[in-house]
Amino acid sequence: MERPIDVLNNAKGKRVLVKLKNGIEISGILQAMDLHLNMWLNDAEQITNKEKTTLGTVLVRGDNILYASPE
Repeated sequence: MERPIDVLNNAKGKRVLVKLKNGIEISGILQAMDLHLNMWLNDAEQITNKEKTTLGTVLVRGDNILYASPE
């Protein structure tokens, strides 16, 4: 049985959706992550009301994440 962290680990190199505690959603290609769920995303975009804002490469702190899921 896979743990949730295993699902994200298997999503490296693929697009993931991350929702932050402040309500912001970020979509990007997962490059790396650690056990604290700090995530390095390439080609990241902030999604707000169907509008996308290009962010480029971002590092998201794990303690700000509400949930993360492969797209």
